[in-house]
Order: sequence, then C-alpha cells, then structure tokens
Amino acid sequence: MANHASLPSARPSRTALMSAAARAAHLLVDREPVILADTLAEPLLGEHAEELLTYHRSFGAHPVLAGARTTALTRSRFAEDRLAALTARGTDQYVLLGAGLDTFAYRSAPAGRVRVFEVDHPAVQRWKRDLLAAAGIAVPPGTAFVPVDLERDGGAGELVAALVAAGFDPGRPALVAWLGVTMYLGAEAIGAALAAVGGLAPGSELVAEYLLPPGRRDEAGQAYAEQVASAAAEGGEPWRTFLDVEEMDALLTAAGLRPLAHLRQHESVPAELWQRTDALSPFGLSVLAHAEVPVRERDRR
Repeated sequence: MANHASLPSARPSRTALMSAAARAAHLLVDREPVILADTLAEPLLGEHAEELLTYHRSFGAHPVLAGARTTALTRSRFAEDRLAALTARGTDQYVLLGAGLDTFAYRSAPAGRVRVFEVDHPAVQRWKRDLLAAAGIAVPPGTAFVPVDLERDGGAGELVAALVAAGFDPGRPALVAWLGVTMYLGAEAIGAALAAVGGLAPGSELVAEYLLPPGRRDEAGQAYAEQVASAAAEGGEPWRTFLDVEEMDALLTAAGLRPLAHLRQHESVPAELWQRTDALSPFGLSVLAHAEVPVRERDRR
C-alpha cells in the first residue's frame, strides 16, 4: 500500500499487488490460526492472481514470501482490531493513507458503520476501481476515494482539504492507518503527512508502519530487507526512508501527536496467533507506531 508517486497512469503497482497476494495466499497456504481473513484479495487480483498465488503455493515457506505474508497480515490485523475497538466507542471515520488494494471497505461488517476514506495516488485509484469493477465488487456507499499524491510538493498539505471535500468531518475523531507507505517517501513528505494527521480532532488515532534502519533489525529482518529492497528498487518503487523508534517518536511529537506505542510484529497481534505449525514467524524490520491526537489548548477554549 504505497503512495506510488511515480506512476504516470492507471497501471499496476507491483508493491500493491504483492501485498494483496500475500493476504490472499494466507488463506491458501498457511495453517490455522488465521491472522486475517481477506476473502476479497484473490478476486481483486484478477488476471494477476494465478501468477502471484502460484509463487506462494509452490514456495510459500521461502523466507521472502512467508515474510511478506507475515508483514501484510499483522499490520492490517492490528489496524482493523484497533478500528473495531474505536468503533465501539463511537468513532466512525477510517482513513487509509496509501490504500493500495486494501479490501476492508468491501469485506468487513464494521465497514457498514464506518465511513472509509481511501487516499492514494490518482493513477492507483483508477487502476483499483477498474479491478473492483472487473471482479464484480461493488463500492459501498460509505466508501470515498480521495486522490492525493503525498510525494508531490504540497500534496500532504492538501490532505485534510481533500478528505473534507470527500465528506470527512474534521471535527470528529478518526482512525488513520498508514501501512506499507513511509519507506517509499522522503522525510519531508512523511513529516507533512504526519502534521496533517496531527491537526485532526482530539481522540483521533494513527497507526503508521515504518521500517527500522540497519543495525536495529534482527537477523531475519536484515535478510528480508536485503532481498526485498533490491526487488522494490528494480520495480521502480525503491525504499527511501528508514527510522528508528526515537526518530519516529520525534516526528510524531513534532506533528502534534502523542506516541502511545511502537509495536513489533510479535506484539501487534494476539499472542495465540503465533502458536503456528507453518512458515509464518515474526521478524524485526517493520514497526507499527500507534499515536493519538491529544486535546490541545485551542480545543479547551
């Protein structure tokens, strides 16, 4: 679910395809317990499904493929679990920054009680809407596509205005999920997007994935990074930014957000989900930053 700022037209994003294939393959090659049941990822892949899922069926235990599934599943599971908790408290707005081929809005019962705002590069959104139509997947009335190029100069600054134009209420809390994106952006774009989130209503929360730099990863995380980063670069979507926990904390605080937690993969889903007999195993590369918008002085007036 990257921002894919370099995409000139409605052509496939390799990283979005790989993430969707990882979620789809979980139900085909992994054993129980299920981490995330994304039943629409496979049909959404359309003509790409056979090729991508064959890799997982044939070589699913390979560390890169198993790692891709682990990463895609745990980050989405944490965000969706957090949304369920917030929905129970009245939050009814969910913003997906760099939505890619995320399917929450089309497969989840809570989506009927939540307005979902999918933010992504305009070309990625055109491509996704074509895939949805080809798969016969209807866009629910409560789902809005918000075309924003976060990497373009001023793009992040236009984020809230674009959300409001799509029906977002900036006076009410929201959950913002930013998964599989920051590594593709520069530091300035990351800071600008975080500042936009930091200006949302108090009680809003952010779940943002980031990648640890070399030296802060475990052995499996370093091996995964060495293989996947080069493939991403060859595909025109290079990893650009790595952050340690302290650096992410500083970015969040500067944006007006209060850091709540930094969760590694093994912490991001219920512990019983790691009692496995398949190839899925947590590793130290990606971290989920969980933060909230605190009550500010202007909100007390």
